[in-house]
Amino acid sequence: MTSRIPVPDLLAGLFVLGFGLVGFWQAAAIPVSPLYAQVGPKAVPYVVAGAMTLLGGLLVLAALRGGWSASVAEVAEAGPPNLRALGLLGAGLLANLLLIGPAGFSIAASVQFVLVAAAFGSRSMARDLLIALPLTLLVWFLFVQGLGVNIGAGLLEGVILRLLGQEVL
Repeated sequence: MTSRIPVPDLLAGLFVLGFGLVGFWQAAAIPVSPLYAQVGPKAVPYVVAGAMTLLGGLLVLAALRGGWSASVAEVAEAGPPNLRALGLLGAGLLANLLLIGPAGFSIAASVQFVLVAAAFGSRSMARDLLIALPLTLLVWFLFVQGLGVNIGAGLLEGVILRLLGQEVL
């Protein structure tokens, strides 16, 4: 047992623990109809949040006892983190957050797709965009038309709905 606490293991445990606590907070915010007698829409989120909180607590405990990652061969042999790839992944998430409101789902998700593909080593942004746009539009139409879930129409979805003669949501 080492006397030094492995910081990455502790951060991973704290992240999972925090994610579980956020899950409890968000589960408590779910509105419940008085028609539910015992098992309502909060049950599964509470179970998942409880499992994540328990797992996070166990990971923190394991980290405080010396950690687990040093014994994993892949972690011990791994080189330094690829900061370019991590930056592109973060940029993809940030781009989605910033674009989904003003530009809509398809454009935001397509930009995220291109950035994530670049993070995984793709060198052809045009090809990635040609794959992403129809894929994200298909997903949007499946949500709106197939499932009846209105996730809002952005710029691209609005143009396509107008071309199809449908009302923009």
